[in-house]
Amino acid sequence: MDTMVCLMGGDASRLYSTVTRSSSSSSSSRSSLPRPPSHLDSQSDTNLDPDLCKRGSTVCPHDPAELLQQCKDALRETPPRFHRKFINLFVKDGAPSSPIRVMQWNVLAQALGEGLDSFVQCPLEALSWSHRKYLIIEEILTYRPHILCLQEVDHYYDTLQPVLAGLGYSSNFCPKPWSPCLDVEGNNGPDGCALFFDQSRFELVDSISIRLCAMRIPTNQVAVMTMLRCRITEKCVCVAVTHLKARAGWDWLRSAQGSDLLRHLQNLVQKHPGAPTGDPSSDIPLLICGDFNAIPNEEVYQRFVTSPLSLDSAYKKLSKDGLTEPEYTTWKIRPTGECCTTLDYIWYSQDLLRVDTVLDLPTEEQIGPNRLPSFSYPSDHLSLVCDFSFKEKE
Repeated sequence: MDTMVCLMGGDASRLYSTVTRSSSSSSSSRSSLPRPPSHLDSQSDTNLDPDLCKRGSTVCPHDPAELLQQCKDALRETPPRFHRKFINLFVKDGAPSSPIRVMQWNVLAQALGEGLDSFVQCPLEALSWSHRKYLIIEEILTYRPHILCLQEVDHYYDTLQPVLAGLGYSSNFCPKPWSPCLDVEGNNGPDGCALFFDQSRFELVDSISIRLCAMRIPTNQVAVMTMLRCRITEKCVCVAVTHLKARAGWDWLRSAQGSDLLRHLQNLVQKHPGAPTGDPSSDIPLLICGDFNAIPNEEVYQRFVTSPLSLDSAYKKLSKDGLTEPEYTTWKIRPTGECCTTLDYIWYSQDLLRVDTVLDLPTEEQIGPNRLPSFSYPSDHLSLVCDFSFKEKE
């Protein structure tokens, strides 16, 4: 199969306007982050999803098996989900192991899926929230990650936060300051990045939401950075989720945003015990998940590869040589043509973490001729799932 790199189009005037507005309204990347719309206040139950949440509670307690069955029942008239397998990379030596499962996924904002993204081969019924919400919850429940990093989340307060809180997840959500979802009639609020973690496995140490900067000017892209302590090993891990600027022609901006994120992560790690001041290689490993909107030969990708933080991309482990990214993590058809390329990554500290297993990617035959999203899959991006273990000090 020939991999096609999609041209995401350019819109210089809109980005220039966004950056200009950013600089006039905020001089700090940690300020001016929007608050949730009042009608989606996380303390209110009036807008909770009626199919998945009970009135009178801000969380939706669920038995995972029952909730998964509810999803399967709701989807029984649709084609089956993709069958994907975990590829084992590490031969166990009999020693006890408690791997950390991490999931990265751009879930496709509902307002964009039904509005601006124009998936010309996807039936409108497959794009409805009443259908997609069950596919999204089913995907998460199937793999049950300890750490879940999502982009394009625009149903956080009414669905994902209360449902996953009922399953034992704590979370942080950072919306984009000027989300394109707000331009769509009937939208559910701005989209953004969300980071969830299983409270039975981790305790929260610190969390920061930031607006990523380029040339010290805050942009419209955000990140959530969270320091967690594993309840089994008592070791800390620093996790970040981000979604960099889309569209061709903005390689320089993605590179600047990536550099800003790495700087913030280094500062956060150095704030905490076990991180010698000024030493970029601390004892606290990093996990950085995101839709980078960048193919592997872009500058931002190379910045991560060559970072003094000693990062590597986990999904290269699927290749025969262990050095090559997958052919695709997103595959869609828009009016401008077909887009099949790799934009999504799970970066990790290769000196401190070991990749034990990687979830393989569905084949072209599984995805089908109409590509993504579809009745079988709710997003144009595929979920990435890996199991990691802490490396023992030599």
